[in-house]
Amino acid sequence: MRFTESLTSPFAQMRAAAIAVALGLLASAATQALAEDNPLGLIDPAVISVGTMGDAKPYAFTTSDGTFTGFDIELFLNVAERIGFKKEQVIFTGQEFAALMPSVANSRFDVAAAAIGTTDKRKETVDFTNGYLAGYLSVLTPDAAIKDAASLQGKRLGVVQGTLQEIYAQKNFTGADLVKFPDNNSAVAALNNGTVDAHFLDFEAAKDYSGRYDDLKVAVNIPSFDAPAGFVVRKGNDALREALNKGLFDAMQDGTWKTLHEKWFPGTPMPDAYLPKQ
Repeated sequence: MRFTESLTSPFAQMRAAAIAVALGLLASAATQALAEDNPLGLIDPAVISVGTMGDAKPYAFTTSDGTFTGFDIELFLNVAERIGFKKEQVIFTGQEFAALMPSVANSRFDVAAAAIGTTDKRKETVDFTNGYLAGYLSVLTPDAAIKDAASLQGKRLGVVQGTLQEIYAQKNFTGADLVKFPDNNSAVAALNNGTVDAHFLDFEAAKDYSGRYDDLKVAVNIPSFDAPAGFVVRKGNDALREALNKGLFDAMQDGTWKTLHEKWFPGTPMPDAYLPKQ
């Protein structure tokens, strides 16, 4: 009886209310301190974890010693430095393309960087920075009879699962038999051994493979400027997205983007939107 009375007495209620307020203030202070220690909402505030690819030359690939390099890698490192992260504070991990965006959405990585085109469908699960790259979609083949999109009718066409090429091919190459691969290397291996008749990929990668294999030619080039590549961040992480946007803008304005583009894509046109403003 006394126990019940003590909980329902005015004094007990006042004490309980005071404790609740104090606990609320402590929780608020802890949340604020956490935000101040990790203003960009990173998995680990000391590093930026980046999911990428190891075979998407010249965008993102590994050298013989396992180091990641390429246009997207060098650009991201430059942008990361602008927002306060040194090279050794950026951790790259290679994955299949189809796993990159889910890994960011599930907080395995802070960012994905691998020439990932921005589409409305993808924006349902992740957010994108402003665009930093636009280019062409290309058909790579040893078959001299394949000269345009119409000649893909009835052909076995390789695509990397989850890419813009797969989306485009499903919509526009309805007469082709699409064969899905986890990456370009496995698709080109299938192309070389005759398992598929052609492979649909981006222009720069197609140009690289055609230079490595004499029998492979770039047969078709399709402009693709409606889904520019952007860095992928977790949905709702506006602080990181805005910081990366600021770094990208500065990299474009001081000529860094242009220098990297000329290095990795020699002879390829550069959109005016990415060049320094006079």
